[in-house]
Amino acid sequence: MNPRHPLPAVLLVLFTAGCTFVPLSPEGEAVRVAPADAVADCEHLGSTTATQAERVGPFRRPPESLEEELEHAARNAAAEMGGDTITPRGPMADGKRTYDVHRCRP
Repeated sequence: MNPRHPLPAVLLVLFTAGCTFVPLSPEGEAVRVAPADAVADCEHLGSTTATQAERVGPFRRPPESLEEELEHAARNAAAEMGGDTITPRGPMADGKRTYDVHRCRP
């Protein structure tokens, strides 16, 4: 019986741990991320909460990848809501972040 080598599985997890799994839709590409003070003259459309897994198996994913995925998910959702701008409400916590959705351009 051949012993199984965990190396390929470990390498796969390490390789994918830094990858972004949420693609930005063409509509989401048109949505910008702005600070809260930049949307004073915009119409508030609502909010969206993006959630992503913080771990892949036993491995913690890089915060930069999580932030990018949460932003992509929020921009995609904002586009579906008719928004063109999102503002983060606060920091990411437990793989979640809430964003306010705005329409700033007529």
